[in-house]
Parts: sequence; structure tokens; C-alpha cells
Amino acid sequence: METGNRPIGIFDSGVGGLTVAHAIRQTLPGEQIIYFGDTAHLPYGDKSEEAIRGYSKRIAEFLLGYDAKVVLIACNSASASAYENLLAEYSNKALILDVINPVVEYVAARHFERLGVIGTKRTISSGTYEKKLHEAAPGTVLSSLATPLLVPMIEEGFIFDDISNAIIRTYLSDTRLQKINALILGCTHYPIIRNQISKFFNFNVEVIDSARIVAARLRETLERHNMVNRGEAGEDLFFISDYTEYFEKIARMFFESSINLQKADIWS
Repeated sequence: METGNRPIGIFDSGVGGLTVAHAIRQTLPGEQIIYFGDTAHLPYGDKSEEAIRGYSKRIAEFLLGYDAKVVLIACNSASASAYENLLAEYSNKALILDVINPVVEYVAARHFERLGVIGTKRTISSGTYEKKLHEAAPGTVLSSLATPLLVPMIEEGFIFDDISNAIIRTYLSDTRLQKINALILGCTHYPIIRNQISKFFNFNVEVIDSARIVAARLRETLERHNMVNRGEAGEDLFFISDYTEYFEKIARMFFESSINLQKADIWS
């Protein structure tokens, strides 16, 4: 596990994890990224915990096949359902990181009075944020809201238009999100529409994007384990389980260059 020149493995159900991958690229420019978007099974938010664990295990094994030094679960639904399982099974082969714990620690240190979290049905129904925040910041009142249409909306390319604005407005008008001081984007897809969400709240609510928080945690973890790449990084690789034009479009937008995108059918 000590070899710093091994790649960083990242996975999500689709394009959402690209927000995390992009933040990692900015924070750790010398690292090679191996990304897997499980577009054949998106969204994870309406899948069972058992199914998500199965997908996550197979993808982790795929990333470890590339000798990944880190397996980063860049998906809140998978983090809530599969993190503990992957940690127990693969921590002797790679560092296993999720996107929930770093965010919980960040907001606990900020001492918010009233906090909101939006996410997929699986993330919200798991109660993971409630449980972890109750332990880390018992004085914070948390209001949770499932927003299941946002992921398919984003994956279909409906952003910055009347359709997306109407859906966002409908969800965020929910009374559970009134008088909050900050809002956790409990899905890595949501930073793509962060500006629209901030605008709804007239920029008076801190909208917490997990991508930069997770990237900072990854950097700290690699430094602590002396696993930062000091040599030349290999080419970033992007894999998807089913081809979608939108995935390639978003990936090119984030990485501002041609990307090595390949379809990998790891399920057959």
C-alpha cells in the first residue's frame, strides 16, 4: 500500500462523481485517476442496499485490478450502503474513503444551528447523515429531504433551463428546509446545479459541496500515509458500464481536454 505512484480509483453511478474527480485533479494534480461510472445501473438512489453493495464490491475489485492505492466511493448512496463493507473487505489492499464522513466532520466543526440535507431516496432513508451528525454535532437540528428527480434530471442533461428550475424550486420550497443556515448537497451530482440551488436561497444559505471537502481529506490522508505521488502520473482513465453522450460531454467540461473514455462491461 505504500507505493505512491499507484492510481486513485473513484466510482459513482454516473456523472456525479466527476465533481469529486475534478476537485481531486485540482487539489492533487500529480495523481493518476481511474474513474468508473456505473451508468448501466444509475441512479443508485432507488436501488436496494443489497444491490448497491453488490455493485460497489464489483467496481472496487475492478479498480483494484488497476492497482489503485485508494478506492473512493464518490457517491452518497453507495457511501451510506457499502462503505463499511468495502472497508472491512479491502482495507488491506487500498485506502477506502467515502464522501459522507468528511462532510459530517466539516459541518460539525462549523456549529450550524439548523442544517438541511438533500439526497437520493437511498441516502436519506438510510439515516446515515442523521446518525453521524447526532454523534458529531448533537446541538445541530438536521432536516432531511429526498430529492429523487434531480439525478435523472442531471443525467439527462436538463440543467440551467426551465425544467430544472421548476424541479429545484418545487423541492427546495419544502417547509422542512425553511430557516436553515446551511444545506448539504448529499449527492455528488448536485454540485452541477449548485448555483441554481444557491440562487433559490438568494445566496443567504451556505450550500455545502462535498467535492472540495473530500478532495482535501484525500490529500491529508495520502500525506499522512506517505502515499502522495512524487513521480510522473499515468494517464487518467474513465470507464462507464453503458455509453451515454452526456457522460462524455460532462467529463470533457470538467477536464477541459479529450479524455480516455472506455466502456467496461464488468457485469457479464
